[in-house]
Amino acid sequence: MMSSDLDREVRDLLATAAGPEDLDLSRLHARLEGAADGAGALDVAYRTLDTAVGTLLLAATGRGLLRVAFAAEDHDVVLASIAARVSPRILHAPARLDDVARQLGEYFEGRRREFDLPLDLSLTTGFRRTVLTQLREIEYGRTASYAAVAVAAGSPRAVRAVGSACATNPLPVVVPCHRVVRSDGTIGQYLGGTDTKRALLRLESAA
Repeated sequence: MMSSDLDREVRDLLATAAGPEDLDLSRLHARLEGAADGAGALDVAYRTLDTAVGTLLLAATGRGLLRVAFAAEDHDVVLASIAARVSPRILHAPARLDDVARQLGEYFEGRRREFDLPLDLSLTTGFRRTVLTQLREIEYGRTASYAAVAVAAGSPRAVRAVGSACATNPLPVVVPCHRVVRSDGTIGQYLGGTDTKRALLRLESAA
């Protein structure tokens, strides 16, 4: 399906409406989403999800979950970055992220300890990607120091690099950088804010 076919989908739906009051915008959006997907014109789907730590932006490609972003990161800025780095063919398509939203909902309700989701790690490379792999090994309810993660990642002296990897983690919560703390036991910084990090650690310790 080419772009002209996508335009035809819009014209057909508009033509079937007797007037503006008959135009179902949700139906229009659903048909646009389906047409864009069928035309290969949808590379990244996104939606938002209200949680105990604020509204999260969720974005996914055909390979898996690409991005989880806190409100503090500015969702518009995050979407612009995805458009520049991955593809400008982005559409608000909530249904494609229903499973992600369900699993995150279960996590925040204390009913899920690990995520079973395909991940697209294309927003991170090299040592940072290695660190993210190690973060997924930190069990629910436990923490590890930046130094311990550096050792596990095969570069014991790369403590600062581990901190940088956590600070730029494109998939917070799902890839649990909130479980990484300083060697003295203090929680350290967090891209969603220290209050959010404390809330996540409290949630897991209470389960």
